[in-house]
Amino acid sequence: MLIGSNSHLSYCTNIHAGESWEAVFESVKTYCIPLKKKVSPHKPFGIGLRLSYQAASELIAENHLLIFKDWLQKNEMYVFTMNGFPYGNFHNEVIKDKVHLPDWTSPDRLNYTELLFNILSQLLPPDIEGGISTSPLSYKHWYATENSLTEAKRTATSQLITVVAQLVKIQESKGKMMHLDIEPEPDGIIESSDEYIAFFEDYLLKEGASLLAKNLLCSLIQAQEYIRNHIQLCYDVCHFSIGFEESDEVIRKMQKHGLNIGKLQISAALKCTVSENTTVEQLQKCLKTFDEPTYLHQAVIKTKEGALLKFKDLKNGIEAISRDDFRELRTHFHVPIFVEDYQLLQSTQNDITTILRSWHKNEFTRHLEIETYTWQVLPIHLQTDLDQSIERELKWVLDKL
Repeated sequence: MLIGSNSHLSYCTNIHAGESWEAVFESVKTYCIPLKKKVSPHKPFGIGLRLSYQAASELIAENHLLIFKDWLQKNEMYVFTMNGFPYGNFHNEVIKDKVHLPDWTSPDRLNYTELLFNILSQLLPPDIEGGISTSPLSYKHWYATENSLTEAKRTATSQLITVVAQLVKIQESKGKMMHLDIEPEPDGIIESSDEYIAFFEDYLLKEGASLLAKNLLCSLIQAQEYIRNHIQLCYDVCHFSIGFEESDEVIRKMQKHGLNIGKLQISAALKCTVSENTTVEQLQKCLKTFDEPTYLHQAVIKTKEGALLKFKDLKNGIEAISRDDFRELRTHFHVPIFVEDYQLLQSTQNDITTILRSWHKNEFTRHLEIETYTWQVLPIHLQTDLDQSIERELKWVLDKL
């Protein structure tokens, strides 16, 4: 829905199970129609659409896309952003690090992303920019040497530039401005603001710009401008909170380097801190209820001296909080944003409040999307009615704004 001067808020439909277009369309109809009546009764309701490769391929077959466009218009809805990170099944099976497959070294990732932009260019209303979030290139632990990591970045750069060329041509021919939003994540090749900026400047604006200039027969300066416009940052609040990054500092660094934030994914991480009223054993017991087998729940521990210790999954972090220098643990588990306390545990909800306050002062991005996708794997006592939970999250954000 339209918020602020010219920005848009929705939730990401990756929270709904279903990899076929039929399943995706059914869940959109089931949840978005009543949701619009409750949170956006008098103006169009925006959708943050997630399509697997299977669903995207089926959507462009026959006349499905035309039917969907007609349905959107009749129901006063529109698509302005898409989640292009998970390529395949995202529910009801063990995913873990497979969520990165295929990564940006694979032509399958490029083909999938181009397909999504083809779809979005046809769904996007006039005078609204579109964006698609994508993976942080790949999973860092798959690359054992610095040389292999460098080669992965170079391959990814070449493929990302192919997408930029596609987006430049779409804007010139259709007048649709769209951007690819790279989403840093713990243990991704890009997992922090500094790594994002370094990749942008050391790869995209150098070798990438040279490739684009040759492709489009334009100057190097023009190519760099195209890259800045069409590749942007997806700021997932949960992910940056896990890395203990302050949002105001990230925004300042992005502005300093002339880089744009294409999407703000509103999400909260789970955390726990040492206190006089709790024991390590009590914290470990509570954390174990969130140690589920479906998704990666990377963990970061901050020590009393301020050092950050990183763990591939929550199980390893749970064991490590018995350290004498333990101060705080944060883990990649997207918990409901409207809840701050979970028994002896807490969420990073305050980080959301802080960045929304900054956004209210200066709309540094046009796209805001709530992304709590873990409803089905939450501890049983936290699982609630899904449509009511989505409504609560949207209303909670609207209240903060």
